[in-house]
Amino acid sequence: MTNTDQNEVFLVPAREDVPRERQCLRCNTAFWSEGFGERICRRCKASNVWRNAVPVRSGSPRRH
Repeated sequence: MTNTDQNEVFLVPAREDVPRERQCLRCNTAFWSEGFGERICRRCKASNVWRNAVPVRSGSPRRH
């Protein structure tokens, strides 16, 4: 085994990171998701309500 072989990184996908129907974290509607990155349905993503739900921290202004 060479030094290059020892430094190889093997990426293994998460077991549950598969396309499937999931529930929207905002409105609980079932929608088709391509993976973990999609947890908000398209309808909710189209509205600014889910982005504005982040609480304001004291001492720092809210970003718009």
